[in-house]
Amino acid sequence: MSANDPETDEDGDDDLQYFVRIGQTDLDGTKSVERSLTEMDGIGHRTARIIADEVGVSRHDTLGRLEDEQIDAVVEAVEGYAETVPDWLTNRPADYYTGEATHETGNDLTLTRQQDINRMKMIESYKGIRHRRGQKVRGQRTKSTGRTEGTIGVNVEQIREEREEEAAAGEDESEDEGGL
Repeated sequence: MSANDPETDEDGDDDLQYFVRIGQTDLDGTKSVERSLTEMDGIGHRTARIIADEVGVSRHDTLGRLEDEQIDAVVEAVEGYAETVPDWLTNRPADYYTGEATHETGNDLTLTRQQDINRMKMIESYKGIRHRRGQKVRGQRTKSTGRTEGTIGVNVEQIREEREEEAAAGEDESEDEGGL
């Protein structure tokens, strides 16, 4: 037997959770804590590092190999992230209706973003009008990029084919007229 034989592996996969559920998102338990947390919408590398430091877990540890208490602490840290960091570090520093700083994750982030876009469309702000038309919203160039049509530039081959067809049709008509 080889040294890499899974039967003689001392670590074993008995204590590995392949999926860890946080909120409504299943995270990959075979990846490191930092990389697994970044799979959630609303959590990037910086936020994942802050959460791992807050819980006291190494960000390089495998998420599925953590003890249940540590996983519960990670879940609580993700849910209470907005209370532990300054307002400028949250993804929603001032909510439109309440004015409070919140940090949205997962499906809540998607729903909140969609509601904001719908509100801009409804009040017909400049950004709302751009969203409604399907144009770029953040001031990017539109003269040469963002075209939705399939043709970009001039299709020389198609023009040549059309001219040849017209020339051939013109020759056929002239031959027909000459027989009178």
